[in-house]
Amino acid sequence: MGIGELDREAHVPEVTGVAAAPRTLAEALRARGDEGLATLLRARPDLLSPVPNDLTQLATRAGTRGSVVRALERLDRFALQTAEALAVAQDPAPYPVLLALLTGDEGDAEIEAALPGAVALLREQALVWGEDDRLRLVRTARELLAPSAQHPSPTGLGPTVAEATSGMSPGRVQEIIAAAGLPTTHDPVSAVAALTGLFTDRDRMGSLLDTASPDALSVLDRLVWGPPYGEVTAKPAAPVQWLRDHGLLLPVSARTMVLPREVALHLRGGRAHRAPEPLAPVPGVLREYRPQVVDSAAAGQAQLALATVEELLKSWDRGGPPVLRAGGLSVRDLKRTAVALDVSEETAAFWLELCYGAGLLASDGEADERYAPTPAYDDWLDLPPAERWALLVTPWLTATRTPGLAGGQDTKGRTLSVLGPDLDRSPAPEVRHRVLGLLATLPPGSSAEPESLFARLRWERPLRGASAAEESGDLRSRLARWALAEAELLGLTGRGALSGPARALLNLPLAEAASAGALGGGVELSVAAGRAATLLAPLLPEAVDHVLLQADLTAVAPGPLSRPLADALAVLADVESKGGATVYRFTPGSVRRALDSGQTATDLHEFLKSHSRTPVPQPLAYLIDDVARRHGHLRVGAASAYVRCDDDTVLGEILADRRSSSLGLRRLAPTVLAAQTDPTSLLDGLRSMGYAPAAESTTGDVLITRADAYRTGARTAPVPVPDGPPAPDTTLLGAAVRAIRAGDRAATAVRKEPAAPTAAGALPRTSAAETLATVQAAAMTGSAVWIGYVNAEGGASQRVIAPVRVEGGFVTAYDHTADEVRTYPLHRITGVAELADDQV
Repeated sequence: MGIGELDREAHVPEVTGVAAAPRTLAEALRARGDEGLATLLRARPDLLSPVPNDLTQLATRAGTRGSVVRALERLDRFALQTAEALAVAQDPAPYPVLLALLTGDEGDAEIEAALPGAVALLREQALVWGEDDRLRLVRTARELLAPSAQHPSPTGLGPTVAEATSGMSPGRVQEIIAAAGLPTTHDPVSAVAALTGLFTDRDRMGSLLDTASPDALSVLDRLVWGPPYGEVTAKPAAPVQWLRDHGLLLPVSARTMVLPREVALHLRGGRAHRAPEPLAPVPGVLREYRPQVVDSAAAGQAQLALATVEELLKSWDRGGPPVLRAGGLSVRDLKRTAVALDVSEETAAFWLELCYGAGLLASDGEADERYAPTPAYDDWLDLPPAERWALLVTPWLTATRTPGLAGGQDTKGRTLSVLGPDLDRSPAPEVRHRVLGLLATLPPGSSAEPESLFARLRWERPLRGASAAEESGDLRSRLARWALAEAELLGLTGRGALSGPARALLNLPLAEAASAGALGGGVELSVAAGRAATLLAPLLPEAVDHVLLQADLTAVAPGPLSRPLADALAVLADVESKGGATVYRFTPGSVRRALDSGQTATDLHEFLKSHSRTPVPQPLAYLIDDVARRHGHLRVGAASAYVRCDDDTVLGEILADRRSSSLGLRRLAPTVLAAQTDPTSLLDGLRSMGYAPAAESTTGDVLITRADAYRTGARTAPVPVPDGPPAPDTTLLGAAVRAIRAGDRAATAVRKEPAAPTAAGALPRTSAAETLATVQAAAMTGSAVWIGYVNAEGGASQRVIAPVRVEGGFVTAYDHTADEVRTYPLHRITGVAELADDQV
C-alpha cells in the first residue's frame, strides 16, 4: 500500500461544529494523542524499525503486508472474527452493519457487549480506522481476509454477486434476472444491482426460496457454511439447474459453481460466522489441593531436578559424547543418556537442553569436538540448592530452544537433533509465560483441566484460517503441552497446580491469583528469581552428613547428601536406585576405584565409620580389606607396557590363562612380563580377568588416578531468538512519539509561495545572500523557516528550523524535525522559505 492510497480522498459530509472525519489512515493517526500513538507502537513494535519520519510514513508502514500479517496473528479470536466480518462487508461499513454480521437476525447480547472492545482494539492497532458510521479495514488486511478462490475465508463465504458476475456476458445476466422475476435492464451494472437488491431483501428472497424444491434447498444447505464452491457435471441435475437459472449459484468455470455471498448471508440469518466467540474460554479446575501440599510436591520435584542435572553433568565430567558433524547429539548417545538417567528419551532431551540453555553444558570446540560441563557448572555446584534451582528455571522461562522438537524433521526432511541447530522457536517464551499465568488465575492449590487451558490459548492466539483440528496440532498448542510437562519436571507446579515460588517468579501475589500472564510490575527477572528462591529454600530438605550402612553391601542416604560426602561416596560406591532415599552399592570395582584415587584401606574404614549412623557391617569390611590386599600386587608400566610382580607364580597363571592371549604377553624375567598393548589396555585386560593391578611411574611408584574433571573453555549460554523486534520501553516510546510528531509538523507545515514559480512541493533555490538575509531576519524575529539541506554524505532533506544565532558561516537553530537544537553550515543550505502566517 503506497502513500497515494493513504492520502486518497473519501466523500465525507461536512457537519457544522463537528471535526471532519479522517479521510486517510494518516489523518486518523494524526488525530490521536501521544498516548494513542505510544499504544500503537507498543502493540506493533515492528513499526519502530526504524523510527518513521512522520505520521504519513507511519501509516504507510502500518499498511505493509508483513506488518499487517504480524498484527493479525496477535489478535484474539473475537477481534479476528470482527476483522473478518469487516472484510466481507461493504467498505466503509457502518457499525450497525458490522454488528448485524456478527449477531445475525436473532441478536446476541454477549456479542453486542464485546464488539465495542474488539473495534477499539482494531482501531488501537491501526487495522481499522474511521468513525463508527464509516469503519474501514486497512486495504492489506482486507486483501488478506476477504474471501477468494485461492484463499478461502474462515467465514466460509464466497464472492459477492458483483464479483461473481464480473466476467459473465450481459445476455446471461439478463437471463438470470428474468428467471428471478425481475424486469430486464439496459446495462449489466444495473442488472447486477437489481439481483443484489433481490438477494439482500429478506421478504423477496424468502418468496424466491419458497419456490425451490427440497432437493435444491438441500444443495444450498451443503454450501451455506462453506466452502461455497461446488463441482457440477456438464448436464447438472434439475435442482442444480434451477439454482443456476435463478442466480442462486453462479458459474466460476465450466464445471465449478459458487454460492454468492448475499445468498449465503440470507440463508445464515445474516451471520458471517457460524460460531462467533465473544468471550474467552475460562480454564476449568481439574482438582483442588491444599496450597501446602502443592508446595511440598513442587519442592520435591525441584530437588529431583537438581539431582538429575547434577547426575547428568557428573556422568560427562571427563568429557561427554562427541558432537555430530551437523551439530547436536546422536540418537545413540541420547538413548544412552536416557538409560543412565532412567528416564524417557524425550525427558532426557529436556534435561540436556535445560543444561545447555543455563550455560552449564557446551561443546569444547576442540578438533574432536565433544560435549562437557562448562566452568559455570562448578560455580553452580557451590550455590545453595534454592539458588541453583532459580538458575535453572530463569533461563527456561526465556529460552526459545524447544527440546520437544528433537527427533522430528525440519522443512528439508532432516532430523532435528538434541543440542543441535534449528530447535529455536520464537513463541516458546510467550507460551510458557501464558500457561503459567493462566494457572495463576485459578484458586491457589487448583490444577487446570488441560483441554480447557489449551482452548483458552487457542482463543487468545488463533491460527488464522485453520480448522479446530489443525489448531489443536499447531506449534503453539504443542508448546503449551510441553510447557505444562516441563513446569512439573522443574517444580514450578506440584500436582498440576502453580506453586508459591512459581507465583513469586512470575511476580504474582501469593495469596490470590493475578490475571497477568507474564512478568509484570516492572520487577526484573533476576529479582523475581531471588524471591522465588527465598520461598523455596525452607521447603527443600536439609542436606545430611551421614548414611545408613547395611549388611547386604549397600548404603542408604536418607536425604540429599552434603557435597563432600556425596563426592566421596560416588567414588567408593555405585548408585543402585534413586528416589526419596538413594541406595549405594559397594562392589570390588567401586572399592578398587577408591583405592586407585590414592586412598588406603585404613582411610576407607575411617571414612565409613565417621559417616555411618550404623556400625560398619563385617561383609563390607572384609570386601575392603580383600580388595586392598590384592590391589597393586601387579604393577603395569610402559614398555610398550609391562607387568611386574614379586610372586612369579601369579605371572605364570596370567600367561597360562587363554584370556590373556590378546594382550601379547611374554616373560622377560621371572617377575616381569612384557606386553604388546598400551598400559591402559593392559590394565583393563587384567582387571577383566579378575586381578587388581596398579599403574606405576618410571620410578616404580604407584600412579594415583584421580577423577580430574574435564571442562570446556568459558562459554556463554545460547541467546534466545526473538519473535520480531523487542518490545520498546517507555523511554524509547516517548522519544519515538516526539520524533514522529516533530517530523510530522515539519512535513505538514505550510510555507509562503515564493515569488519565482517552482515545482509543486519543491523548495526554491536561493542565493547565499538571500539565504543569509532570511535566516538572520528569522533569528531576530524568532520565527521559523523552511530550509533545504544537504548533509556531508550528500543526503538531501527538508527541515523546519527556528534560527537562534547566525555567525561564522553557521546557523544555530531549533530543528522542529529532529526536536533538538542543531548547527548547520550556511553553505549546505540549498534554499529557504518563510512559513505561512498561520504556521508561524
